[in-house]
Amino acid sequence: MKAIKIGSKVEIYNDTVTTYNELPARSYIVRFSKMTGFYLDEYSDIHVKEDKIYGERMKKVQKVLHSYEKLDRNLGVILSGHKGIGKSMFAGLLSEEAVKKGIPIIVVDQYIPGIASYIEAIDQNVMVLFDEFDKTFGDVKPIEGEAEPQATLLGLFDGITNGKKLFVITCNDVRKLNDFIINRPGRFHYHFRFDYPSADEIRTYLYDKLETAHHDKIESIIAFSRKVDLNYDCLRAIAFELNGGESFHSAVEDLNIINLAQERYNLTVYFKNGTPMRIDDHNMDFFQNEEISVCFSEDDYNEILTVGFWISDSEYDIKNNCSVIAGEKLKITYDENYDIDKVEKVKKLVVDRLEIRKVRERRLHYAV
Repeated sequence: MKAIKIGSKVEIYNDTVTTYNELPARSYIVRFSKMTGFYLDEYSDIHVKEDKIYGERMKKVQKVLHSYEKLDRNLGVILSGHKGIGKSMFAGLLSEEAVKKGIPIIVVDQYIPGIASYIEAIDQNVMVLFDEFDKTFGDVKPIEGEAEPQATLLGLFDGITNGKKLFVITCNDVRKLNDFIINRPGRFHYHFRFDYPSADEIRTYLYDKLETAHHDKIESIIAFSRKVDLNYDCLRAIAFELNGGESFHSAVEDLNIINLAQERYNLTVYFKNGTPMRIDDHNMDFFQNEEISVCFSEDDYNEILTVGFWISDSEYDIKNNCSVIAGEKLKITYDENYDIDKVEKVKKLVVDRLEIRKVRERRLHYAV
């Protein structure tokens, strides 16, 4: 039997009760009971299953932990980016390394009114991981008269709480984060933005994951990735299918990798004897099986030239990171109702090629 006294109240428990002066260094998840309130449940320890870590992830993990040790207040880290491109892996690496340093991990996967006060009361150095914060705290409508869920945590993040805490939030959509979280290094010192893997990163990854017999398919996969964004989940699945004997075409056709919407592209038509014409942010389905027509102008206003083409005629240029369609495969027409002299001038231009580049997301951080 164990007798536990809390204030003037004494509770009787069986011999399975264990008491600690501090939380042991492992993973926990916050739960709530209507009868007893908040409590921590033991959580399956977070492990990274990859046998090789790509890029500078481990370097950044050590950077975070080093800063956390040096600071005399809380430290916040934002991990943002699309699904399947490394946020969870980074959070897992950070968790593993934190536990090695004796820091417990507390996972928060849902908003419950009063949760900020509960976490604040933990008088110990801990890492608090808010998973998919933009959904669990961003998509929740507050009860009438109560503060917005993210706003209730601002005081917790400010660093004037019990214990020194490492706050880590993962999110897919930074636009759903509170304005007092973004661009506030006092609350969240770091913001690591995870992008889709580059051609070189894809090449390195596939050389490791694909059997040698399938290395000749890597460049085709890279070319495909420049048309549609492929995350590491997609690459892992493609490698699995190819190693199992599937062709790349059949793998993509059967896998859960689908074309849901038109993407934006920058298109440039080059001439052998004149200045290129360009159109930016053109919405286009790169996988449609019909002729596409795009209008160009020499003055960014009057569309004097129309280029017709089939996506199937394009070839991917690895060096220049774009799809190219040779001039002889392009159908060129002119606006005969426009200024005759200008039309005749454009007709003398000899088309060399059309280059198509996928518009990538604008970088969130400043170039220095």
